[in-house]
Amino acid sequence: MGFSLLVVMFLIGFIGSFFSGLLGIGGAIINFPLLLYVPEWVGVGQFTPKEVSSISMFQVFFASLAGVLSFRKQSKIGKTVVHKGLVTIMGVSILSGSLIGGLGSKFLPSDTINIVYGVLAVLAVIMMLIPSGGTKEDIDVKQVAFSKSIAGISAFLVGIISGIVGAGGAFILIPIMLTVLKIPTRITIASSLAIVFASAMGGIIGKLAAGHIPFWPTVFTVVGSLIGAALGSRVSGLLNVKFLRFSLAILISLTAIKIWISILG
Repeated sequence: MGFSLLVVMFLIGFIGSFFSGLLGIGGAIINFPLLLYVPEWVGVGQFTPKEVSSISMFQVFFASLAGVLSFRKQSKIGKTVVHKGLVTIMGVSILSGSLIGGLGSKFLPSDTINIVYGVLAVLAVIMMLIPSGGTKEDIDVKQVAFSKSIAGISAFLVGIISGIVGAGGAFILIPIMLTVLKIPTRITIASSLAIVFASAMGGIIGKLAAGHIPFWPTVFTVVGSLIGAALGSRVSGLLNVKFLRFSLAILISLTAIKIWISILG
């Protein structure tokens, strides 16, 4: 294993996790295709989809942790708010689901994991295109109301699939929070990272049991993630809400296109 591969892994972790902190995602929606294709493109190495899903899950865990800690600091000065009730309900549900999905991933072939990831990305794009009419962006977090049953069930199902894929699930969870639960964008972004952190805990346990974890590439990806996520979350508080939502839609769309080109090709 060469030094060049470790540098590439660090950069992938940094880039993916910058957007993790910026947009409230775990980073897997970016890192999965980057990990799958970039090392081979630049001639430094190659990973199987199962290895990529394992590296990605560890990246998501540490990126979401760094993002949550950064958002907590910002919330103390009134820049952003985490909805504790939403995080508790969806966090417990997604953790339970991701444990099941992570353990079950070892029974699935790599091609199936890729297809599941591609289908999820398409569903996320469709949901992001649905107008979020009726959502009030400037209300206090204590005034935010949502269906607890829908929140819990949807998070559990997302957890199962994200555990299989090796993602935190935010790329599908955020569209659900925005379009179905009608949660304001900034509260969604801040809260989703905490929910993704819970999902990643379950996913890591599953991946450790299933194996397929390249140690040093994972370590360097995680180091890049810790730096990138903290920086991204700081930048997020400075950007316009509409720009953040538009960026999410574009990001998920590009990833969906790339994954399906790979599958069909």
